[in-house]
Amino acid sequence: METTVQTQTFATTLPRLNEPAPQFKAKTTHGERSLADYKGRWLILFSHPADFTPVCTTEFIAFARHYEQFKAKNCDLLGLSIDSNYAHIAWVRNIKEKFGVEIPFPIIEDLNMKVAHAYGMIHPGADDTSAVRSVFFIDPEGMLRAMVYYPMSNGRSIPEFLRLLEAMQTSDANACATPEGWRPGEPVIVPPPATADGAEHRIEAGYECVDYECVDWYFCKKTL
Repeated sequence: METTVQTQTFATTLPRLNEPAPQFKAKTTHGERSLADYKGRWLILFSHPADFTPVCTTEFIAFARHYEQFKAKNCDLLGLSIDSNYAHIAWVRNIKEKFGVEIPFPIIEDLNMKVAHAYGMIHPGADDTSAVRSVFFIDPEGMLRAMVYYPMSNGRSIPEFLRLLEAMQTSDANACATPEGWRPGEPVIVPPPATADGAEHRIEAGYECVDYECVDWYFCKKTL
């Protein structure tokens, strides 16, 4: 007897960089929140698989400890998991009681997985009913600027997200790029010339510019 095995196809539409972030309106531990509420500020929207799990607890503690630094950079934090508000509240209270850390930012209740699906947080290969560890950087105009996905088993580095935020803000303000591991105060990368004439001019004059530190026509740095 021949057995036919049917597989279920999961349609997941992933958001794309430099396009408008998916709109949402959802219940949170701090009342209803929508993407429009954050216009004019940066927003880091991040998901975690479940409340009352150890890896997620360490991440939330780290986000809380860096909260004021994010705020100082005009950036809000917004968590999400496919748990109820009651579970979120109980977990937040547990973190305060057991670890002495207060969680100051809202957490979205996403029982119907509407926000999770809009942002591509559900990866069937990892889990059909939990959001993977994803992070979305949304700029003050509502544009999606960066996405980071982590496996279920490994916690994220919150200082790296703060560093990335500062790097993007620096690039926006100064029309530059930043090298690997860049930190505020370090030299930034000058955009390379877009034409052959520009490259020739960089070779002839750019190396002598006191503001630039050049290795070749396409690779120059400067200190802001």
